This record gives sequence, C-alpha cells and structure tokens, in this order.
Amino acid sequence: MKQALRSHHIITPEGARSGCIVFDQGEILAIRDFEDVPADCALIDVPDRFVLPGLVDTHLHINEPGRTEWEGFATATRAAAAGGITCVVDMPLNCVPATTNVAALEEKRRSARGQSYVDYAFWGGVVRGNVEELLPLAAAGVRGFKCFLVDPGIDEFSMVTEADLRLAMPVLAGIGLPLLVHAEDPAVVTGNYHDYASYLRSRPDEAEIAAIRLLIALCREYRTRVHIVHLSTAQVITMLEAARSEGLPITVETCPHYLYFNAESIPPHATEFKCAPPIRGAANQELLWEALRRGTLDLVATDHSPCPPAMKNRPDEDFCKAWGGIASLSVALPAMWTAASKRGFNISYLVRWMSEGPATSRVSGGIKDASLPVTTPTLSFSILKPSLR
Repeated sequence: MKQALRSHHIITPEGARSGCIVFDQGEILAIRDFEDVPADCALIDVPDRFVLPGLVDTHLHINEPGRTEWEGFATATRAAAAGGITCVVDMPLNCVPATTNVAALEEKRRSARGQSYVDYAFWGGVVRGNVEELLPLAAAGVRGFKCFLVDPGIDEFSMVTEADLRLAMPVLAGIGLPLLVHAEDPAVVTGNYHDYASYLRSRPDEAEIAAIRLLIALCREYRTRVHIVHLSTAQVITMLEAARSEGLPITVETCPHYLYFNAESIPPHATEFKCAPPIRGAANQELLWEALRRGTLDLVATDHSPCPPAMKNRPDEDFCKAWGGIASLSVALPAMWTAASKRGFNISYLVRWMSEGPATSRVSGGIKDASLPVTTPTLSFSILKPSLR
C-alpha cells in the first residue's frame, strides 16, 4: 500500500516547506500540499517535526571483522539509524584484516551481510607496498582510498610517505576515485604529552599545514582527486581556497567534535576528548564555522571511532596510552544542530553539510547513485523530534 508522510517542516533543495510526501516501495511519487493526502495512502502524520533526507556519513570506523568488541556492524549501524544517518561508508582500518586487498574487502562484506540497519559501502586503503592492489580493489567496488601521512596507531595499516603517494596517486588519477588523507606531517607531531594541553601542543596546526601543503602540490602534479578528512585547523582555509580557485580537485570535511567542543573547555585529564588531529581553540572553531558557511569545507562527517571503555577512560588518566577517537554516530545530528542554531544557521545548512554534501560531492563520487548492497529501502527520512527544532 502507498504511504504518505506529511509535515509542516519538510526540508527540500528549495528550503523548508509544508507538504505531504507520497511514496511507494521506497520511491517518492510526489510532494503534494499538506492537506492533499491521497485516499489510497496510509498516513504518517508528523506535522510539527522536521523531515530531512537521510544523512550520509562518509567517515566512520566499524572495526568488524577482527575488532568487533570495539564495535561491529550491528551496533554501529543501529546507532547510525538512531541518529538519522541512513548511509555509511566504512574506513579500511581498525578491522582485521585491513581493507587493503580484495580478499580483505570480501571478508568485510561477509561480516556486514545481514547485520546492517542502513545502507553501506567501503573505502579501500593505501598503505606501503600495496599499489598493485588498488586497481583490483576499485574493480571490486570500493568508493575510494584512505591513507595516513602519520602513524595511525594500528599495526595492520601502515602510514605512507611522499614516495608512496607518488606511486599511488597516478593510479588513482587514472581510476578517477578519490584519495582520502589523514593530513598530519609526522616530522611535526611529537609523542611528548601527559594531559590535554600538552597533547594539543604535540599536534600543532603546523602539522596539518605542512601535510596539506604537500597534498596540494601533489594534486597539482597528478590531478588526483584529494579529500582532506577531519580538518581541525582553520589556518589552511586560505590555502585551500587558493587551490580551489586553481581548479584543483580537492574537497575537505570537518567533524562535529571540532565544531561543538573547544580546547578551552576540555579538562586537563579528560581522555575522552583525545582525537587526532586534536580539538583546537574557540577562535579556530569559529573560523571553521565560517568556512562551512562559505562552502570552503564541503561536508561534515563523524569520524566515529569507538573502542572498549578501558582503552579510553583509563584510571591513570594517561593521555599517551588512551585511544584517540570519539564515538558520535547517534548524537552527531543533535550536537551539530545545537551548535549551528546558536550561530544563526537554519536546518537546511545541516542537510547541505550532512546529507547533500557527502551524497553528491566529489569525495563520494555521488554515493547515492552507487550500486550499494542495499539493506533498507532506497527512500530514507530523518524525522526530528520537536525538542531538536
């Protein structure tokens, strides 16, 4: 039977409107006036709630197979659905084996099958010595490739150097898939820290600046699509805008934790805030918001990176030993809305950054148009409670 979903707050590409969405078997048939409900439709009536397109998270770590106790597909995708996220693209590391060859990709697919509450796809990995695996992985269906310029802290996934990038980037340019980069220069990062303030000093803005300067130069040389993941420093915004004005194919994301928290409010030994790159100061945060407003930053992704509590909330409050990652799938949307609304953004901006941007930008290659292993209907809604308005 056809269904109709009506609300006074349907978010469309033209903005918010009152209306009635008519759909059948996962396909939108029409958006009518609010009172124009077809007689042959079952009505879902949510007049005072926002109805958004499903959110797309292109950066998360599900960790299955191999580290399912950190989090597997069943719990991660359930958390995603609870947070309004209806499509995820899983990173190639933290799982064992890492997704750096086709055999590992197939093992990950087997692990996910029958467990997911949302649509999903996978990134492949660029590590030292696997350039011969890139074409087979692309043919097998990965959406692009992730690499680290700094030690990721995972034995199964090695960092890469400029020499490694020079081998991989021409291959990826030929394929047309993006290279997603954790952009910190290892020559600038140090391991000398014991609390949040010293941790922040150990990964200064210059680590990101130097790495992104290198990536812009290589992008100019090879014309490879480059996506900067989890940008935390605003000091590269002018550099990125200049690269874009050149026509270089560079996209950039930031994350909810960089937009919601700031370094000044983090207690000295609060290991739960440890992530890489680190959460920086309040003035930097406001510049990130302005870069989102201008469109210099293309999207917001969670970088959801869970672990067992003992790895994060250490009784000795040892920052060096604590896992560096923040879990946020189920709360990313309300956290973003809380922070955005304080700065005068309306809900349509969130749809742009968390749905339209990742679904249609060059980083994903248009993930919504991909042939995904669909586990839910292709029609996806996020329905926000009045308390989130």
